[in-house]
Amino acid sequence: MNSPQDFLLGEFPRTLDDRYRLSIPPELAEGLLRAGPDAFLAKERFGCLSLWPAEHWQQRLDAGVELVKSKMHAGRLEGRLDDVQLLARLLSTRHKKVQLAGRGRLSIPEGFREFLAVQQAGDVMVVGAGVCVEIWQPAAWLSYLEQRMPEFGGLFDRLSG
Repeated sequence: MNSPQDFLLGEFPRTLDDRYRLSIPPELAEGLLRAGPDAFLAKERFGCLSLWPAEHWQQRLDAGVELVKSKMHAGRLEGRLDDVQLLARLLSTRHKKVQLAGRGRLSIPEGFREFLAVQQAGDVMVVGAGVCVEIWQPAAWLSYLEQRMPEFGGLFDRLSG
């Protein structure tokens, strides 16, 4: 997890250029770039991508894969071949290593563009999600907020109390 000073917060409207490039706001890019230019872009939910420092994403991925492999070797996933295959398919297509160019510039790769559902030169919302940066299709972001905002007070109290 990022250190506390790298707790990424903020909501920033941005526009992709005609080559699907996006400038991550400096307030968020600094925390991402602290570990270097390598990052992972991940499909979170339709209309939303997340951007993680490479080291943090790789640790999470490796730990999860090792856990599944150890369960397979121990025979604890007998009869669940379909679930293992589904997990592997989703892992194979869920994330991609990317590089943040100078000043936090990111090029959204093909396959991720369709998942984000934003056109060339389209608008996006860039949101600090604490431990990562999220890139949202604006209507998906508003829908998410509408559904989740009523939970804010209780969530804040549980996490901070």
